[in-house]
Amino acid sequence: MADHDYGYTKWGKDWVRFAESLRQTRPDPQLPSARRTARDGKVQITFDDRTVRAVVHRGRGTSVVTIEVAAMAPGVTAEVSRRLSGIQPLLTDDLYRAIADAGHRPAPALDSVDCTCPAATPRCVHELSVYYDMARRIDDDPRIALDVQGFFRAPAGGGPASAEATAQRWVALNSLDPTAYFT
Repeated sequence: MADHDYGYTKWGKDWVRFAESLRQTRPDPQLPSARRTARDGKVQITFDDRTVRAVVHRGRGTSVVTIEVAAMAPGVTAEVSRRLSGIQPLLTDDLYRAIADAGHRPAPALDSVDCTCPAATPRCVHELSVYYDMARRIDDDPRIALDVQGFFRAPAGGGPASAEATAQRWVALNSLDPTAYFT
């Protein structure tokens, strides 16, 4: 039975779904060990653009997991930007639902996953531990969910970002009404 230490926000639940797929028909015996590894702080994660690199210490061994996250689709980027441009732009579950209801689900997609362990299974316990640790981090700070998908960076290719994707990413301070902002 899964515990609820991970994925208690909509943003973090997307990463839990990588470990606990809805297509899975029977319990995965690696999941409790992966949750324990993440909970015990044995996963050290660094971010480099849209790459998540993690060093996972388990038992006497250490493995390195590299996850390449796909870039956020332009339509999703535009919708998130539009929704974040108002007063008090917080990444809440309600904002997630509103973006999804508009037809632009902000869930990440993975381009590739690689682990240095010798496991001969499609998903190793190290990979699963990273998914849980990412869910925990994103539950604490949902901006990571957008950052790891490249939301806060200009598009690849070096050219200027499209007006649709960048027009609403910031708000001028003089446009905020202080009486409405803090209520």
